[in-house]
Formats: sequence, C-alpha cells, structure tokens
Amino acid sequence: MSDLHLYTHPMSRGRIARWMLEELGEPYETEIIAFGPQMKAEGYRRINPMGKVPAIRHGDTVVTECAAICAYLADAFPEAGLAPALNRRGDYYRWMFFAAGPLEAAVTNRSLNVEVPQERKGMVGYGSFETVMDTLEKALSGRQFVAGDRFSAADVYVGAHVGWGLQFGSIEKRPAFEAYFSALSARPAYQRARALDDAAVAELQKTTA
Repeated sequence: MSDLHLYTHPMSRGRIARWMLEELGEPYETEIIAFGPQMKAEGYRRINPMGKVPAIRHGDTVVTECAAICAYLADAFPEAGLAPALNRRGDYYRWMFFAAGPLEAAVTNRSLNVEVPQERKGMVGYGSFETVMDTLEKALSGRQFVAGDRFSAADVYVGAHVGWGLQFGSIEKRPAFEAYFSALSARPAYQRARALDDAAVAELQKTTA
C-alpha cells in the first residue's frame, strides 16, 4: 500500500490535487468521498474538520487546502523538481498564494454578483476584479511558466484556476490566459489526471442512474 492517500471527489477542487500527484509520479491511493452525509460524517471530519475535499494523507501527515497540498507535496518529494531552490521562491510563493487569495476571492465574488462599494475596496484583499485580472495578465504575458523558467507546483495551482475560469467563464478569455493554459493542459500529467477524474465522474453517474 502507498503511504500517499488522496481524499477527493472528481467534481471538486480535488482535481487540482490529482494533477499535482500525477506530476509527482509517485504511487498513491484514491478515496472518493461523496458530497453530503459522507463528506460531513465524523469519520471524514477527522481528516478535514471542514468536511470538504480534497485532502491528502502522507504517512501520519494530513494536509488540506489545495495550495497547501501543492506546496507540501513539492517539498515532500524534491526529486520531482516541482519547487525552485529556496532562494528563488519569491515568484513561486507569490503567485501560488495570489491565486489562493486575491484571485479566488475576486472570481468568487464576481460569480456571486457581490459588488464591493468603491469606498470599501480597501477592505478586501483583491481590491477589484479588474485589478486582479490585469495583474494576472501581466504575470503570464509572454511567459510559459508563472515562476521562473521551468514548470513548478505554482503552475499546477495557478494553471488550474485559469483553466477552470476559462472553461466556465469566470475568468476573461484574454490571450495571455489562453496561451498559458493551453501549454499546461498538454502536459501528460494533466491529461492523466483529467482522464482519471472524468472516468470517476462517469462511474458515479452510472451508480446514481
């Protein structure tokens, strides 16, 4: 049995963790946690008290939150080369947590039609949706990777947000975003992860039909 375990649902942010695990190339076990009673049950809440997926267990270590999962796995398996050297991690941390904070908050609020009053914009971490989109566009324009000259865990996390946003219309289809995600989505690990999750969705649909 592998000491890496993924708790997920194929129609969730668990797809990000799956992609990261496929980039590692290490064996791992998967447990699909159903939305509703199973995800909120006491047994799973011992893994994630929030009753949400994804989560990973690596030996005795449990990690939740997608950005934390990506950062942890990159450090736990350095041979995969998914994190820059410590003295070159400025952009790596910056953009990974930009996506976890300002980007996700701005996109979520826009999707929910939450309008922050002009005089209150200083109270929200992202300022405005337009500022976030412009900042992200500048970061990705003319670059294959978001942090340096090679693929990293930051690209998994930022790329997943960009790809999801482009697919569902929550992120504007700017050329820089489309070019960035097009290259990432051609990666073999991304294709494997997507196929695994799509197959899991199909299996769930059969059992509930």
